[in-house]
Amino acid sequence: MDIKQIQELVKLINKTNIGEITIEEEGVKITVKQKKDPVQHIIAGGQQAPMFAAPVAPSPATNSVTASPAAAPAPKADNYITIKSPMIGTFYRQSGPGKPIFINEGDEVIVGSIVCIIEAMKLFNEIESEVKGKIVKILVEDASPVEFDQPLFLVDPS
Repeated sequence: MDIKQIQELVKLINKTNIGEITIEEEGVKITVKQKKDPVQHIIAGGQQAPMFAAPVAPSPATNSVTASPAAAPAPKADNYITIKSPMIGTFYRQSGPGKPIFINEGDEVIVGSIVCIIEAMKLFNEIESEVKGKIVKILVEDASPVEFDQPLFLVDPS
């Protein structure tokens, strides 16, 4: 299955009331799900389709001269839960220029709260938290490309 076929499949889902469709071809399984609001999730299992490139490593954080007020050593990353990107697209921390940022480091999140937007194929998909906790680290720069399953946020569930 090539990228044009996948794009046509996504367009078809968006034009209909179909909630979910799964297609398996030559060892590649693609599932497209649509929520009540127009948020789409594309998940590939088995072999990866040719459209999926190697994961892009998050850009290294720029060195900052100012230290954070709570410069205490962070707990081990083993205790953190990672919120990952459910799709390929462009990561945005706010819904538009001049709009409030959804979430900052140190903010508390609950299940269902919007943490970011990922633009994919000219659709803006609101990404909701699936965990409750405190945002410890934002791993992606605003307006940067993200890959499927790329870590976006670290959450301390305690």
